[in-house]
Amino acid sequence: MDKRIKAGVNWFQKKKWRPFPFQIETWENYLSGRSGLLNAPTGSGKTYALWIAFLISKLDEKPQKGLKFLWVLPLRALSKDIQSAMQAAAHDFGFDWKIEIRTGDTPTKDRQRQKKTPPDCLITTPESLHLLLSQKKATEYFKNLEAVVVDEWHELLGSKRGTQVELALSSFKKLSNNSLKIWGISATIGNLHEAQEVLLGGNDKQGIFISANFDKEIKIESILPDEVEKYPWAGHLGIKLIDKVLPIINQNKTTLIFTNTRSQTEIWYQQLLNKAPELAGAIAMHHGSLNNNIRTWVEEALHSGLVKVVVCTSSLDLGVDFRPVDTIIQVGGPKGVARFAQRAGRSGHRPGEISKIYFLPTHSLELIEGSALRTAIQQKDFEARIPVQMALDVLLQFMVTLAVGDGFEPDELYRQIKNTHSYKKINQMEWDWLLTFLKTGGESLSAYDEYHKTITEDGIIKVINKRIAMRHRLSIGTIVGDQVLNVKYIKGGHLGTIEEYFISKLKPGDVFWFSGKALEYVRLKDMSVQVKRSKKKTGLIPQWMGGRMPLSSQLSFHIKQKLEKLRLNQLDEIELKTIQPIIDRQKKLSIIPKQDELLIESVISNEGFHIFIFPFEGRFIHEVLAGLIAYRISISQPISFSIAMNDYGFELLTDEEFDFEEMLSLDLFSLKNLHDDILSGINETEMAKRKFRDIASISGMIFKGFPGKNIKEKHIQASSSILFDVFTEYEPDNLLLLQAHREVIEQQLEEERLIKSMKKINKQKIIYKKTTKPTPFAFPIMVDRLREKFSTETLEERVAKMQVQLESL
Repeated sequence: MDKRIKAGVNWFQKKKWRPFPFQIETWENYLSGRSGLLNAPTGSGKTYALWIAFLISKLDEKPQKGLKFLWVLPLRALSKDIQSAMQAAAHDFGFDWKIEIRTGDTPTKDRQRQKKTPPDCLITTPESLHLLLSQKKATEYFKNLEAVVVDEWHELLGSKRGTQVELALSSFKKLSNNSLKIWGISATIGNLHEAQEVLLGGNDKQGIFISANFDKEIKIESILPDEVEKYPWAGHLGIKLIDKVLPIINQNKTTLIFTNTRSQTEIWYQQLLNKAPELAGAIAMHHGSLNNNIRTWVEEALHSGLVKVVVCTSSLDLGVDFRPVDTIIQVGGPKGVARFAQRAGRSGHRPGEISKIYFLPTHSLELIEGSALRTAIQQKDFEARIPVQMALDVLLQFMVTLAVGDGFEPDELYRQIKNTHSYKKINQMEWDWLLTFLKTGGESLSAYDEYHKTITEDGIIKVINKRIAMRHRLSIGTIVGDQVLNVKYIKGGHLGTIEEYFISKLKPGDVFWFSGKALEYVRLKDMSVQVKRSKKKTGLIPQWMGGRMPLSSQLSFHIKQKLEKLRLNQLDEIELKTIQPIIDRQKKLSIIPKQDELLIESVISNEGFHIFIFPFEGRFIHEVLAGLIAYRISISQPISFSIAMNDYGFELLTDEEFDFEEMLSLDLFSLKNLHDDILSGINETEMAKRKFRDIASISGMIFKGFPGKNIKEKHIQASSSILFDVFTEYEPDNLLLLQAHREVIEQQLEEERLIKSMKKINKQKIIYKKTTKPTPFAFPIMVDRLREKFSTETLEERVAKMQVQLESL
């Protein structure tokens, strides 16, 4: 055995641990100079697989001064745990190294010190990494870099943040003459080898894939209602099961309760405190809009055992490494197999321990998802993360980043980015367009000085305007969303951030719940929502845009398999037995469709004529299908529809009954003219305009303002809208405009999956049922539409009445 490997084994033995074969395999490959991707379950020691590899590689040499090692993370929440583990190990091996964190939370004085005296190892995020690349003498700063580890690569892959990582790595590879070691750490996803290829880019031929080769046992238990109503509705049953959640909390030291939206987190936090006041002081909440100090306190309190339960969103998907969590509760369908497995892995976070997760349905039909998740995990049927291609907005931002720093030579940078997975298809004409766009603003914007960003000196493209450089550094990043406002007490004290669109609906005196507190809205001043505490027990729950996630195709497949079991009365799982009353009711009023059948139901009510179609393909696909079908009907007959959808199907509601059977004979699901009809049916131009706003921000066409002086969202919207219209009319081949349309088709409309769904539907037999009242399949979709019209209390009353009426018929 290599003496350096032996040193790693000895270190483990001193800790009374034994290294796993995958850890030793990683050390061996690292020492032989290879790069690669490590696939290992949460809590298996993957951090030590790579950090110890780096430490033992330095045992026989005198390390150079300066930054040698980068650890890139998707979440700031992970950084402190990683830092303490790495610092302790370095000390044990006799290295007097500085291991520091550089994120958006790092104080200015620490950033300045790190800039002058780089640490030996830096733990950072993609955004902070690009900020470092934008500094003068960035080349000098990174010249001794030997290795980069990208942690939780599966979380970055498939997003523009992942593209940021690819671009940064391309620069580091050039600096090291391709001797840089690049390693990724990933949980299990459906395309691990592609994930490796994207990470390593042109270095992929030397790369190795290492798998831990041991399965993390995940125990899944559904929380079952004592009684299942015959008409389920989303959002109701979840809270009704709170009495079954409290014993789980009480019998465990620590419990994480995952919800799918921030507003759901706020609701569950309140309801748990109302039901069990004794939890006060032992319960906390964690989501992305809370003040960073609050989030940090929650993470540390979880670590030290001060809190017993944390209600959270995906903000803690990755944020509890090295922390003692006994059990997980997932409220509502997680919409993806990999996400559910990732969350389950937060418990039993040590090698060999069982991960325990409870599935709590928000409505009775969702119990099918609990059963489907168990089967999918047993079969290791995980979703793929699709890499982003040709995100020119991110590339433009990166080019300005380099130009603000040491500058770049265009031909050299072109060759460099051609070696990334994201931009391997870029051609010289597109590259020249980007260079011209940075220099003059392109064809349409050349008359405006603010778009003249770069100059060329001795063949090097640079930004010399200090205002442009400062504005760019403030805008680095690819995370875009609605304008956020600070929530503050009148007398001081920052609670977190909230989206402008929610606050715009409030008037002074209105009460809303936030950060676990009832707050009275006083005024909006200087981009801050000023509030004071309220004693009221009721109030609005903030909603955040984009809170609804699409059902993955993997989970959709397994749900259909469970429906087939229900159709055949094969009730061999507790979840399927529990929902039998609903299924019996569905069979009585309509049918459970076979796998080669598409069920369509229609019913007349006081609201009008309802058509329900059930492809079971997920909310996003149904949204597009609903628009398509509505458009195709409207061509033959001038009818306007209200549209609603959930993961199982969609509803078209119109005032007057019409002959839908006749419409079906017109081949509503035809693949002919599909692309054009979809674009007409869903107002693609408006969707592209919204996409373009994000692209305009990322590419630097629109500046969102200085800290504390943000430009209002409506002004940003107006500016991007004007640019969109100008390009559409005068420069239709503008690459950023074309990117906006492409992203709508590829990402928002999931065109590839949509076409697969349409092909599947065309092979299915259509079963059309005229029902006397809404069926259990249709009922949750109706409620989802009513949710937009009524407050929570009014909705509960209305649904309760509807349930009584329907069950008595």
